Amino acid sequence: MDGPNAVTVSAEGFGLRGPRGWAFRGVDIDAEPGALVAVEGPSGSGRTCLLLALTGRMRPTEGTASVGPFRLPKQLSAVRRVSALAHVPGVTDLDPALTVEEHLRERALLQRRFDGSLRALLRPRAERTAASRLRIDTALAAAGLDRESLPKGTRTAVRDLERIEALRLSVALALIGRPRLLGVDDTDLKLSDAERAEVWDLLRSVAESGTTVVAVCSEAPKDAVVVSTAPAEKAESTAKAAKAENTATAEKAPQDETVKNENKNKKETADALAEAGRA
Repeated sequence: MDGPNAVTVSAEGFGLRGPRGWAFRGVDIDAEPGALVAVEGPSGSGRTCLLLALTGRMRPTEGTASVGPFRLPKQLSAVRRVSALAHVPGVTDLDPALTVEEHLRERALLQRRFDGSLRALLRPRAERTAASRLRIDTALAAAGLDRESLPKGTRTAVRDLERIEALRLSVALALIGRPRLLGVDDTDLKLSDAERAEVWDLLRSVAESGTTVVAVCSEAPKDAVVVSTAPAEKAESTAKAAKAENTATAEKAPQDETVKNENKNKKETADALAEAGRA
């Protein structure tokens, strides 16, 4: 749905080369305002790098892209101002020792100080507090994070949150800034099928409310605008290799695959952070 803040996202021949070669290359996107864009591909295929590039956090090497009226790579800072990130390892990590309320208050304070007008900053303290509380409540509702469902309400420490609750909190923190584009990483990592469906329902809701969403995943829903970071021949060979490996290791402990995926994610995040300074 085209909402009041939604932006188009497009790209042509978009690519980024890092210290270890091409993170991604030849990416084309054509997404309408309020679209749900799924960046699909195996771990290590440049998904996070593409997410960071589309939100202005990394400078692309070739091709062009646009977010609303802003062009990449020429207007990186403008794209950063209208976009926000959630659930990106190494970039938006939550502090496990802080409570949900502390995270929310800190983000609202930062948003008020660095994004508000001078007139807004000079308003009476009670008005500023009420405005911040409204932003927080609106963001929590949009992210589907119910205070009452948490063990200690908003006094619950992040370390005590379930994985899907932590994801919802990260999305809520991003939405406090009222972005026109929301980028979400690892949307389906370590989640059950039911939880994955729940997350996609959440992201659809955010998109329908007027914020274009770009989400990284291993398997995209059918109703999303799908962007693949793996060439067809690479995807086919990867699938064949995975099938052979699964057959050969059928009796291994299930956690082996989890460890492997985590290592791939760490490598991809390391590559992304290594390039982020170029933005």
